[in-house]
Amino acid sequence: MRDTLLIALYAFAGAAVTGLAGAGVLRLIRRRSLTASLTVVAAVGIVAMLAGTLAVAWAMFLSPHDLTVVTTVVAMAAVVSLATALLLGRWVVARSRALTLAARSFGDGGDFAAPDGPTTAELESLSRELAATSARLAESRERERALETSRRELVAWISHDLRTPLAGLRAMSEALEDGVAADPGRYLQQIRTEVERLNDMVGDLFELSRIHAGTLSLAPTRMSLYDLVGDALAGVDPLAREHGVRLVGDRIEPVPVEVDGREMSRVLGNLLVNAIRRTPADGTVAIAAERSAEGVVLSVTDGCGGIPEEDLPRVFDTGWRGTHARTPPAGAGLGLAIVRGIVEAHQGRATVHNIPGGCRFEVLLPAAAP
Repeated sequence: MRDTLLIALYAFAGAAVTGLAGAGVLRLIRRRSLTASLTVVAAVGIVAMLAGTLAVAWAMFLSPHDLTVVTTVVAMAAVVSLATALLLGRWVVARSRALTLAARSFGDGGDFAAPDGPTTAELESLSRELAATSARLAESRERERALETSRRELVAWISHDLRTPLAGLRAMSEALEDGVAADPGRYLQQIRTEVERLNDMVGDLFELSRIHAGTLSLAPTRMSLYDLVGDALAGVDPLAREHGVRLVGDRIEPVPVEVDGREMSRVLGNLLVNAIRRTPADGTVAIAAERSAEGVVLSVTDGCGGIPEEDLPRVFDTGWRGTHARTPPAGAGLGLAIVRGIVEAHQGRATVHNIPGGCRFEVLLPAAAP
């Protein structure tokens, strides 16, 4: 029993010295190829066995013949182990390099395509993560392109919509100044109208800037949807009469909600004005408010004839106004973007979908706590 313990101690001492030396070598080559590290690990195992054997032989526990036999066996094992480590290392390095080349497509704006062929579980997991990241980056690039397109369109349309009333104001003011205006009262009334249009446009831009900057402050109060919808209908009734459009609001449930009354009135006003302007004379614009499984749904239905399916995802984009047939006078494509921003600030959701003969805008709001 004592001899066995001594053999174990001598073998451990020899193997420990080799292990420490191998750890030092691994630290020195930690930035080198994985093939070198695997070769060192395999070599440490073989040399540790040989060092332990030599230590036991030095302590006179092995005869020279037995030492020769053990050394020969260890040498043959070393050849096979080192060859296996080299092959494994080269295979793993080759798969890693293929994965590196595939990942470079991120910087070129392309999509990630995992390299073909078998690989280790760790590299396979890394490939899946890179593929998921590639998909998210592609979506982000697409959103960025859409936003950039919206910004360009917004600048172009705002510039056009500002230039037209400003040119009219300049012409009318020059006519009044020169005393050549046949009806100064009518000119002054028209100037006031144009100034109000410009004021509304600047107000929309300011509201949109607050939404995008995240500085839109809300003052929620508990109120009934019935009162909120009633005030909105009263505000747009003159415009509906002017366009010959019927307003219908007979499906309004008195559901309590906690919202900023001023901002939600703006949401409903924008939706109703948008619907009235796009509904032909003798058409109908209907507004409804009812409970749903997710909260409270406010809907505005018009008779515009529908929106092309490819345009539906862009309806709420900043500056988007669709075709010229759907472009209202003095519209800058801000109303629906403001609607979405205000609704999302209330933790809600704004959507649109086509129905026979028109489209329906829906605003989902959280129901008030009992």
